Amino acid sequence: MSEAQRENACDALTVYYDGACPLCRMEISHYRKQEGAERIAFVDVAQAQDAPGPDLTREAALARFHVRGADGALVSGAAAFTRVWSALPRWRWAARLAALPGALWLLERAYRGFLPLRPFIARAMRASRRTEPPPPPAA
Repeated sequence: MSEAQRENACDALTVYYDGACPLCRMEISHYRKQEGAERIAFVDVAQAQDAPGPDLTREAALARFHVRGADGALVSGAAAFTRVWSALPRWRWAARLAALPGALWLLERAYRGFLPLRPFIARAMRASRRTEPPPPPAA
């Protein structure tokens, strides 16, 4: 399956992410390499001109992690991460932990605490990439 087909596929889940955020790109890159990722459509909302759907604006999708299930239901934040983890065999342990009483509530609070820090982390990641020395020439 080509990258374009994968981006447009809508099998089990559709993940909306901010491709302009280096931290988000790194995380999505990790998920894409996992077994089961072929059943997930990854949509870079930063490159899209239109809203991802009638119930999700581009601004909302850039501000917070969103996942749409095959049934069309849209979830965000910790619940969205849990849906992704459930679809990836090596991450199902995390989904099971998130299903414990009170765990999703705690994960959501942690995610909300992280969101204001994301722009600073992204800027730091961009800055560190600009200051990294170039790789040595091939011998």
